[in-house]
Amino acid sequence: MSALSVLDRERSVAPRSYNRWLIPPAALAVHLSIGQAYATSVYKNSLVEHFDASQTQIGIIFSIAIVMLGLSAALGGTWVEHNGPRKAMLVAAAFWSGGFLVGALGIATGQLWLLYLGYGFFGGIGLGIGYISPVSTLMKWFPDRPGLATGLAIMGFGGGALVASPVSNQLMALYDPAYDATVPGSVASGGALVGLFVTLGLGYFALMMMGVALVRVPPKGWRPAGYDPAANNHAPVAGSDGVSANNALRTPQFWLLWTVLFTNVTAGIGILEHASPLLQDFFRDASGTSAVTAAAAGGFVGVLSLFNMAGRFVWSSTSDIVGRKPIYAFYLGAGAILYILMATVGGTSTIVFVATAGIIISFYGGGFATVPAYLRDLFGTYEVGAIHGRLLTAWSAAGIAGPLIINAFLDAQGEPGTLTRDAYQAPLFTMVGLLVVGFTANLLIRRVNARFFEPAEKESAPAAPAAPAAPAAPAAEAAAAPDPSGAAPRTDEGASRSTLPLLVASWAVVAILLGYAVLRVSTTAARLFTG
Repeated sequence: MSALSVLDRERSVAPRSYNRWLIPPAALAVHLSIGQAYATSVYKNSLVEHFDASQTQIGIIFSIAIVMLGLSAALGGTWVEHNGPRKAMLVAAAFWSGGFLVGALGIATGQLWLLYLGYGFFGGIGLGIGYISPVSTLMKWFPDRPGLATGLAIMGFGGGALVASPVSNQLMALYDPAYDATVPGSVASGGALVGLFVTLGLGYFALMMMGVALVRVPPKGWRPAGYDPAANNHAPVAGSDGVSANNALRTPQFWLLWTVLFTNVTAGIGILEHASPLLQDFFRDASGTSAVTAAAAGGFVGVLSLFNMAGRFVWSSTSDIVGRKPIYAFYLGAGAILYILMATVGGTSTIVFVATAGIIISFYGGGFATVPAYLRDLFGTYEVGAIHGRLLTAWSAAGIAGPLIINAFLDAQGEPGTLTRDAYQAPLFTMVGLLVVGFTANLLIRRVNARFFEPAEKESAPAAPAAPAAPAAPAAEAAAAPDPSGAAPRTDEGASRSTLPLLVASWAVVAILLGYAVLRVSTTAARLFTG
C-alpha cells in the first residue's frame, strides 16, 4: 500500500454528520494559493534585471505556466475524478509549491531554465490540477446550490492575485530594504527574489494542506437536508450520474459550451489586456493630453479587479435561481450591448466608461465560476471535473486569441497610452461580434442525448427518499443521509456542533485573506476618484 493510498477517494468519505460548509474553505485554500499566477508582474522587472534578460524571455515563464494549466487540467481531469479531491489537492500543492522552490534554485544559481522548469512547468501542473480538484466535490456536496459553491471557490482564484501582489512587494522589501515598490524602476535583488519564492512556496503549501485536511467526499446517497432531487429541474438523466469525459467530447453540447466560454473570456481579456492605457486613451484630446491621470488609471485597474472577483460569486450564485443557460445569455447579450455603449458613448463620461467596463469584467469572472455548474446540468456529476478540465482549453485559446486580436488592431494605430478613442472602435466592435457568436452558441445548447450517459449499473445505487426537513443555516448545517436499511436520513446535531470550532477557524483563515485583498484593492481603486 502506497503512502498516498490513505488519501484515496474511498478513504476520504465523510462521516454522515460532516458539515458540508467545511468544503468551500478547503476549495478556497487551494484557489487563493494558485491565484498568485496572475500576480507575476509584481516581480517581473526584478527578474529581468537579475537575469539580464528581455521582457519576452521572462514573460515566457508565465506563458509556460498557463499552457501547462490547460494541458494538465485537460489530461489529468479523469485522474482527479477517480482518485478524489484529497489526493489531487496534495499533488497540486506539491507541484505548485515545488515549482516555487525549483524556481528559487534557478534564481540563486542564475539558471533561467530552472525557472522555466520550476514555476513554469511544475507550477503550471499544480495550477491545472489545483484549479479543477475541488469542482466536482463541491457540486456533490451542494446539489441544491452548485453555482454558489463553485462561485465561492473560483472567486478565490481572482482573490489570490489580489493578496499575492501586495504580499510579494512587502516580502521583497523585507528581504531587500533598498527595494521600494512605490519608486518607478526600483527592482529587488536576487537574494530578495530567492527569499520571496521560498517564502511563497512554503506558505502556499501550508495553506493548500489546510484544504487537503478539510476536504471530503459525501457518502453514497447523501443529500442536503430538505433537498428533493425530483424537484431538480437540471437533472440530466434519471438513473445515471452522468456522462464520461470521453463521451462528453462526442456531444455538440460540449463544443457549443466551449465556444461560449471562449468568446466570453476573449471579450473580457479585451479590456483586461490594456486596462490602464485604455482609460487614458479614451479621454485623450487631439493635443495628446488625457483627462485621466496615470494614478487614476491605476485605480481603474483596481475597480476592474473588484468587479472580476465579485462577479464570480454574485452571478454564479444568481444562476442557481435563474438557470445556467439564461445567465449566460445575459453575460453574452448584455456584454455585447455594453461593448457597443463603450465604443459609442463611453468617451463622454468616465462614470459611464468605468461602469460599463466593470460590468463586462464581472461577466468575465462570472463565466468562469458558472461554467462548472452548467457542465453539471448538462453532463451530470459522473466525471464533471474531468470534463471541466477539457473545457478549460477554451481559456488557454482565449488567452492567446484575445491579446492577438486587440494588439493586431492597436499596432496599426500606434502605442497604447498615446492613442485616442477612435483607435479602439474596431477592436471593441470585434468583441461585440465574438459575443454574438457566443450568444448564438448558447441558444443552440439542448439537453444531452441519453445515449451518451453511463449505464445505471456503473453508478452508485440510488438513495432512499429523504424525509422533508427545513434547510439549516449554513454555519450549523448538518449532513443528512439515508440509513442503509432504507430509513429516513438523520441529522446529527451534536456532531455538527462538534465541528463548529473547525468551521469557524477555516472560514476565518480564508475570510482574512479575502478581506485583506478587498482592502488593498479598494485602496488602489480609490485613486480613480482621488488621482
